[in-house]
Amino acid sequence: MPLPPLATLRAFEAAARHLSFKRAASELAVTPTAISHQVRLLEETLGVRLFDRKPRQVTLTAAGQELYPTLRDGFAGFAAAIDRVKARKPQRGLTVSVLASFAAKWLLPRLGGFQAAHPDIHLRLHTSAEVVDLHSGMADAAVRYGRGPFPGMVVQTLFADRFAPVCSPMLNIQQPNDLRGQTFLHLEWLRPDEATPTWARWCKRAGLDDVDLSSGLSFSDDTHAIQAAIAGQGVVLASSEMVRSEIAAGLLVQPFGPVMEGHHYHLIHTGRSANIREVEAFGAWMADEIAKDGAV
Repeated sequence: MPLPPLATLRAFEAAARHLSFKRAASELAVTPTAISHQVRLLEETLGVRLFDRKPRQVTLTAAGQELYPTLRDGFAGFAAAIDRVKARKPQRGLTVSVLASFAAKWLLPRLGGFQAAHPDIHLRLHTSAEVVDLHSGMADAAVRYGRGPFPGMVVQTLFADRFAPVCSPMLNIQQPNDLRGQTFLHLEWLRPDEATPTWARWCKRAGLDDVDLSSGLSFSDDTHAIQAAIAGQGVVLASSEMVRSEIAAGLLVQPFGPVMEGHHYHLIHTGRSANIREVEAFGAWMADEIAKDGAV
């Protein structure tokens, strides 16, 4: 004998579980009349009554009591199997190229929020100081620092960098003149230009013309320079965004200005990646994070 229509079995199972056509209708987003019609159709197909209908309630007949557990377990099995199949669906991939310092100081502390918002996107970070050719397919997008231009790219400007002296509170530096005799921590910029924030330019702006900048420590990685400053080994001219959490925790202080403008961070992509939806989701999430920080 062929099985009755699935809709009749689903209506009966819901009505039997609730012992109410009204509540079954609410669960299945149909009318009580529709539930009654489907149950009646099932009864006619099977040639037995499944419910005793009373003015304000329905109860299962012996035939209904025999049929209900099998259907209940069957639909529960369907739901469990569907959940397992959905859980195994492949994640969408997204590769983003970033500077190691940006990844460590800005991106990684926030990534839990992106994963929570987009559990179906498998994010891979490619950390490198070298510029990745996005046309090669090595990455879907990149976070770049600089003024641009980025010809042929879709550009989402993230925020402007600002630089100021920061140091450990242990050094007790209160004013610019206190920098005399201190160890300067220098950053080695990969591609410096006239807007690169260096100690020489900062001292000129601050009016400190007689400070010896020839000695000190030099770092190719921002994060190492920041760790040296936390350890009290000197003063670093650091990005305000890259030391935000350390200042909030009291590990570093920014005792004075002036503050120097740096370049902007940008999220760039070709606009033609196979993972363009994932790139756009990542860009929207970054914009939300920046808005929360109040970064501009």
